[in-house]
Amino acid sequence: MGGLSQYHDVTLLSFSDLPLPSPEILQKNNLCSSIQVVPWKPYNRQSSKAMLGFFSRLPRSLVDTYSLEMDSLIHATLQKNKFDLVIASQLSMASYFPSFQGIPALFEEMELGSFYERVLREDHLTRRLLARLSWLKLKRYSSRLLEDFNSSTVVSEKEYHIIARNFPAHKGKVEVLPNGVDFREYQNVKVDRRPKHLIFSGSFTYLANYQAMQWFIGEVYPFVREQIPDVRLIITGDHANLPLPSLENVILAGYVEDIKSLIASCDVSIVPIWSGGGTRLKILEAMAVGTPVVSTYKGAEGLQAQNGEHLLIADDPQIFAAHVIDLLLNKNRREYLSSNAVQLIKDRYDWQIIMPQFLHLIDKTAVG
Repeated sequence: MGGLSQYHDVTLLSFSDLPLPSPEILQKNNLCSSIQVVPWKPYNRQSSKAMLGFFSRLPRSLVDTYSLEMDSLIHATLQKNKFDLVIASQLSMASYFPSFQGIPALFEEMELGSFYERVLREDHLTRRLLARLSWLKLKRYSSRLLEDFNSSTVVSEKEYHIIARNFPAHKGKVEVLPNGVDFREYQNVKVDRRPKHLIFSGSFTYLANYQAMQWFIGEVYPFVREQIPDVRLIITGDHANLPLPSLENVILAGYVEDIKSLIASCDVSIVPIWSGGGTRLKILEAMAVGTPVVSTYKGAEGLQAQNGEHLLIADDPQIFAAHVIDLLLNKNRREYLSSNAVQLIKDRYDWQIIMPQFLHLIDKTAVG
């Protein structure tokens, strides 16, 4: 946002899953001429709207989460002011394209990988048929969005190849623009480390995060605690009152105002993700503050990070646990990975590197 505001006048319309705008959102007021927030209603596949979604041509998640309040806000904002470009971030905002009133539009961070893989991964006949139906709906809808939007971005080469394979006529509209962090905001985070503390940052309202913690606490954590009984795991974000295998030596921190400092204080950041697409901002944030990362292969997907050089990767529970134990007990190993990861952020994932490409795409999209 800071990079955009240096060159453009920015108005932000956003969903928020908090009752009131968070302090972080309010602090961004100096980066935007206006910020307006609408409450976010998470997707509930059991709701009446979601059930009716079976008979809609739209994906059920979009039917269920569609917000009349957001639609009205978009209409009112565009009628009140003159804009050169609309940037719709992710599918949840791109679905409001009919309200953009013909203004050139950029679909930022289009993601299809997680839906595409679900079709390939599902082995139960009924669930496979439902997944196939969902994918066909999403594919049809995505084709329409690619037709309507002037340009789009994806965060990895893998996502780009999925689009190129399924929508060859529109691949020329799509550019790879990786996720990034503003390294300047992270380089001065200095805190005392909490020995033998792990951290996982992610709301359980996103199912992949909840499944990650179910697997880690149930399959991996016992091996870690066997070797290091006084280890602690901090989990941040909305936990949605969902049950976990065991809460012993686990701290449910909820919403944390200064997440950077908390991540920086821990010995290891874990990313045991098994589903979803895109690239993990939680990995980039941990790397930027110098906290070494242990991830599954899926969690590290899409990042130009090397196993053993920038982070440690494993899918087997015992190997994952061994990586965590190694980092908790080996300061030199932590420092080696941390140093390499910080350099990777500076070279590849700093917004100072990414922003010029984004600004060029914005200018090209706005002028048609």
